[in-house]
Amino acid sequence: QTNHLISEINRSKEVEDKLIGCASIILSGLCYKNEKNYVSFGSNLLKKISKDVLDTNGFPRSRNIKQLIFYLKYFILVKEWFKESQTDIPEHIEETIYLLGQGYAFTWQNIGSDLLFNGNNNSDNKEFDNYLKRLGYKFKNENFDFGGYAILRNKKISLIMDIGSTPNFKYTKEYQSGALSFEIITNGKKLISNCGYFYNNNSKFNKLSKSTAAQSTLVIDDNSSCKFINVNKLWLVNKGLKIIKKNTIFEKNYWKINCSHDGYLKKYNSIHEREIEFYPEKMKFIGMDKIIKKKINHNYRFDVRFHLEPGVKLMKTQDNKSILIELSDEGWKFTCENFDINIDNGLYFGNKNSYTENQNIFISGISNNQTENIKWEINKI
Repeated sequence: QTNHLISEINRSKEVEDKLIGCASIILSGLCYKNEKNYVSFGSNLLKKISKDVLDTNGFPRSRNIKQLIFYLKYFILVKEWFKESQTDIPEHIEETIYLLGQGYAFTWQNIGSDLLFNGNNNSDNKEFDNYLKRLGYKFKNENFDFGGYAILRNKKISLIMDIGSTPNFKYTKEYQSGALSFEIITNGKKLISNCGYFYNNNSKFNKLSKSTAAQSTLVIDDNSSCKFINVNKLWLVNKGLKIIKKNTIFEKNYWKINCSHDGYLKKYNSIHEREIEFYPEKMKFIGMDKIIKKKINHNYRFDVRFHLEPGVKLMKTQDNKSILIELSDEGWKFTCENFDINIDNGLYFGNKNSYTENQNIFISGISNNQTENIKWEINKI
């Protein structure tokens, strides 16, 4: 069976299947000491896979958090098998675990919540955390910018934004066109969320969950910031985007993330720039979405969406200038003075291959200026 697996493993197109196959080959070699070539073959292939799917910082090139955790689990499993068999652990396995651990600390352990970006779902990794603790694994990452994400946090609030460019074509199977989308976590609860990802490739919800409208960011004329094409029933990014600039400030009483991308440049001659400031003492977020036109073009419609998890209650005030957000025992107020704000129904894909109705706040308007400044605020009340 192991010989058959060795002859067939390179035909597999799924990285996850290859990783499981490598682990099986290595386990066979460790169990049958006279079959040392199994260990060598599995280890070398494992090294090749990690070079292919991970960047120089050990973060998946797909920018998929779920994949990062999957890789980390299997590399640790293989390492523990080497230890149990009293066999020297290959250096590349130790190094890859260290690098993957950096990403795991950044995207999960530092905040203790699943982030719904680029193919991730709600998973709850607390059991895995306990497993790591029992085996003595400790990971640490104090960066604010890592793997194409910015995360600013204190004990009560976390602000997370997607500030990464689109991955290479072959790594976009589960990529979602949510550049500059963000999430806010307050006391362990999501105040602002993305919609999550629907994995079933044969479902219309798969493509829907990849759209920019399903993320908490700006949409121009109902078009996503990336263009997808269907390749063997997979929606891959044909035309991606690049991050033009990014800047992060993190001080005790002032946070700021500023970033822009060129996803709307070719079709609309426009750059989307987003800046989010947070004042911890006032518990106030101030956002500014800018549409910067490089050339004069026809006026077009835009929407800025802010998705919420199912169960979060919204109510529009009588003056139509504010929307109240009831999040468990917390109250927040959303305002935007210069443009219309409304409440819309949507779908939430946070739990794998299922959907639930949710709501979103959206700002809408017509862009008719060279630079359109869309200012909004979220205040705790």
